[in-house]
Amino acid sequence: MSPRTMASSYLEWAKLCSGARYNLATSGIANYPLAQLPVTLSELQINGPTVYGYEPLQERLARKQGVSADCVVAASGTAMANHLAMAAILSPGDEVLIERPTYGPLVDVASYLGARIVRFERREEEDFQVNPDEVHRHLTAKTRLIVLTNLHNPTGAYTTQETLQRIGVLAATVGARVLVDEVYLDLLDSPVSSCCHLGEHFLVTSSLTKAYGLSGLRCGWIIAEPVLAKRIWRLNDLFAATPVHPGELLSVIALDHLEQIGARARSILAANREALNAFFQGRDDLGGYRSRWGTVTFPALRHGSVAEFCELLRARFETSVVPGHFFEMPEHFRIGLGGDPQMSAEGLQRLAAALDAYRQRAQGSGA
Repeated sequence: MSPRTMASSYLEWAKLCSGARYNLATSGIANYPLAQLPVTLSELQINGPTVYGYEPLQERLARKQGVSADCVVAASGTAMANHLAMAAILSPGDEVLIERPTYGPLVDVASYLGARIVRFERREEEDFQVNPDEVHRHLTAKTRLIVLTNLHNPTGAYTTQETLQRIGVLAATVGARVLVDEVYLDLLDSPVSSCCHLGEHFLVTSSLTKAYGLSGLRCGWIIAEPVLAKRIWRLNDLFAATPVHPGELLSVIALDHLEQIGARARSILAANREALNAFFQGRDDLGGYRSRWGTVTFPALRHGSVAEFCELLRARFETSVVPGHFFEMPEHFRIGLGGDPQMSAEGLQRLAAALDAYRQRAQGSGA
């Protein structure tokens, strides 16, 4: 496909087709109210002293990640962070090894950059865990980059530091780097260290979007060794160039109050996971992996067509989920757990009713 015609089918669907009265298709925490941030309009400025990073924001991101400020590249959300990280490493024809299933835009960006894409499997029968032996089987002397998500999108599976360390050792044998999208990692029950501390060949991307409900701030970042970080800053001059300074100011304030913002997120997830567990109870028409952490789960529909079911769910029950074909597993669908608890609980009840109606229709037709 020509770069002029490249697009993300998932993001187009998410923007134009995912909305519903009961929206279980979202993947992040519900929007954090601006009124709950301790800020007044008089504290904001249109322009500020941003060159290659706004120093107060760089300092806070560095502190959050436990690195020096020269390892931090601020970016417009995780999406741009992933684009910049891959663009700084990959040249046309380079080999990039990407997990499957995965978040579609990661593959789309690598394709746009002209890389040769190779996939390694995260298998359902292994609870979608990363198997280093599977990575090793697909690694070649031409591999320049290994890409994965942690927590995994779309399943929420967690990859341990030990597994990531093994992947890093494999990457080092061929001179490759490892890019880990950690945008969901802060949603684990207990804090864990970022894999950016596992070696200079690791890059990490993240943001305040999914785990905190702060998507509108577009506060994303890349953690890389200083020489690569400087190269990414210069590359960003071709894309975003200068960030929105009010967003930088609000991001500093948010990072200063991240504990209370995170507490709200944990409260939402606790309520929604309780409702999710009640929903799954006794359902023999669903199988597959059910996440313990994060904002998403990825069940399989045991019988019938997910596309057909999603159409019924939206049309008759005013509820949306993400069809699994966007993650290369069309027999699955993704449920989001980050929405308002009252809305989510009603959405899960409607999802259950839709599954019952779909089964009755199939039985009535003799399918």
